[in-house]
Amino acid sequence: NTEVIHNADLKRHEIWLDGEKVGHSDYVARNGELHLVHTEVNPEHRGKSLAAILVRDSLADIRLNFDEKVVPVCPYVVKYFETHPEVQDLLLEAMKDEFNELAAEAIAMHNIK
Repeated sequence: NTEVIHNADLKRHEIWLDGEKVGHSDYVARNGELHLVHTEVNPEHRGKSLAAILVRDSLADIRLNFDEKVVPVCPYVVKYFETHPEVQDLLLEAMKDEFNELAAEAIAMHNIK
């Protein structure tokens, strides 16, 4: 049983599994932007898709409760945005074109139709 909560005091979202905090995703808010800077899951809980759940639910919370646009800095979050176009509207406008270009390159590189 997982739960993702926003810990405003520590400026992060945390993922809890059966009452135990097993990971978190840190952010920095500045100038109308929300920089997602670090995501981690405790080593003993890796391989359970908890990072994906954490990022998915964090972005859902950001969509509902934040006014800032997202700037992914953490490599895991960057990859999540690349593979989940349904959340790309949360990106800072300048980053949307970059993600679209990257996606087009990946499609061309792998001959995806």
